[in-house]
Amino acid sequence: MPMPEIGRRAFALGALAGGVALAARPTSLVAAAEPALKPMTGDVAPIGPAERRVRLEKARTLMRRHGLGSILVEPGASLDYFTGVQWWRSERLTAALIPVEGDPIVFTPFFEEPSVRESLGIEAEVRTWVEHEDPLKLVAGALRDRKVANRPVGIEETVRFFAVDGLRKAMPRIELRSGAPVVRGCRMIKSPAELRLMQKAADVTIAAYRHTYPRIEKGMTPADIGAIMNGATTALGGNPEFALILLGEASAYPHGSGKPQQVRKGEVVLMDCGCTVHGYQSDISRSFVFGEANAEQRKVWGQMRKGQDIAFAAARPRAPAGSVDDAVRRQYEAWGYGPGYRLPGTSHRTGHGIGMEGHEPVNLVHGETTALAPGMCFSNEPGIYLPGKFGIRLEDCFHMTEAGPRWFSTPPPSIDRPFD
Repeated sequence: MPMPEIGRRAFALGALAGGVALAARPTSLVAAAEPALKPMTGDVAPIGPAERRVRLEKARTLMRRHGLGSILVEPGASLDYFTGVQWWRSERLTAALIPVEGDPIVFTPFFEEPSVRESLGIEAEVRTWVEHEDPLKLVAGALRDRKVANRPVGIEETVRFFAVDGLRKAMPRIELRSGAPVVRGCRMIKSPAELRLMQKAADVTIAAYRHTYPRIEKGMTPADIGAIMNGATTALGGNPEFALILLGEASAYPHGSGKPQQVRKGEVVLMDCGCTVHGYQSDISRSFVFGEANAEQRKVWGQMRKGQDIAFAAARPRAPAGSVDDAVRRQYEAWGYGPGYRLPGTSHRTGHGIGMEGHEPVNLVHGETTALAPGMCFSNEPGIYLPGKFGIRLEDCFHMTEAGPRWFSTPPPSIDRPFD
């Protein structure tokens, strides 16, 4: 999940002591996974300068439409999306200003310039500042130089307060607005190249699941299973992002429990795993029973699987994103779950946007009015959770086309065949 939201990856790192999910991979299990597998990502290429130039031109078109003279972006997926710069956030500002005319300007500390330039994927000016200087005054100077100081600046929605406040102090008369109409307007609609990378990431994750599933044994912990899964993902050419493994009762809580867990016969194994390929993510969940499933487990699994079909059928071009969640919840309530987000039932949204980040705007959630459009990508995961017992979550992602949604990964046919 993206920052600043605390997501599954952060949860996994913090909860390993309780046996929830994978943070470290036992070497023996990784080694056991790798020899049988070969990389499958050689037929896809990273995003190149030509595509980034198209993105910048679209951003400029949207800036004009929304009356903005520029947008300000800090490190993260959006900075990478527009400039290729892969950097982290610290108390020292690195940022990019994308003006409505001319090349972007990247601001970074003087001693970081060579490192920042290594990943710069477009033509851009780089302006540096030294430790005693105020970098936001540098941004203000660039706005004046590019003759957009008298036009509103769009602030990308994750830019931190100190940067916004510093720019306002450097230019008290400046008008600051949300940059979301520009950034979301670009990033929500994936290009064919982006869709190919997301498809490959999904293919890698499914192949890793198929390798992992028959190797799960009684007594294994979440870390044991996650090690096999992440080892397989790496061997197949993906970069593991998260491996959330929930066993038994822990599967009833969407992001798990800190209690020690082991694989036991007759209990649910819930796996929520994903990887990146050249910066684009997969997010796929599977639930099954180790051994023989009982009648209640089969019933809930079948209902949840039907929920995926309902969501997929409701995801029509130009439909409000929230209507997908509403369609699923109506059926779940007819089965006696809820109402709404109450338990037992589905305590979270039906799905989230996905792309360079595991969670991106917008969501398939009640009240979301954004119209579905070709190129948008979502997870489909209306899990059903029975507190104190177990939960079932199946998650597959899809992208919108003019004809309707198309799966990146195909949902499984039955609880007994979770990876067919």
